[in-house]
Amino acid sequence: MLSAVLLVSGCAVKRLENGVYHSSKGYRVTIPGPEWIPFDESPADLELRHRGSPAGMAIHAVCEGAAPRRGTDVLGRQLLIGLRDRAVIERGSIEIAGRRASRAVLDGRLEGSTTRVRMETLVMTDGRCVYDFLYVAPPATFEATHADFTRFVDSFRTE
Repeated sequence: MLSAVLLVSGCAVKRLENGVYHSSKGYRVTIPGPEWIPFDESPADLELRHRGSPAGMAIHAVCEGAAPRRGTDVLGRQLLIGLRDRAVIERGSIEIAGRRASRAVLDGRLEGSTTRVRMETLVMTDGRCVYDFLYVAPPATFEATHADFTRFVDSFRTE
């Protein structure tokens, strides 16, 4: 489900040590718990799927080209490609590791599917890279594992 809504490029070697993912792009995040399983077939730097529910989260960084110089609002809209019949629930900004990030929560339907999902997107740039965070779950169970996504995002650090 999560891979269907990601618009990402590039490939990174996945390195997990003691529950911490270290990206070759110079950042790290902590897997929020043992119920979150890395999905190796993802185009994202790291995609996690929940063992007991249809929820997923991902992080991806793009560190080349013009993307790091573009506005986070524009970059955030790119994450929504493939999400149809969108309804914005919330839109604003938050702080991640001391930097401003654009935030959006939307309901929609995955392209080619009748399945409804709720999605939270966070987009942050530090001038060197653009970092995309994504959390997807059915609307009825979105809150059940959302705190795990918050911990995942809060663990983000550049190395």
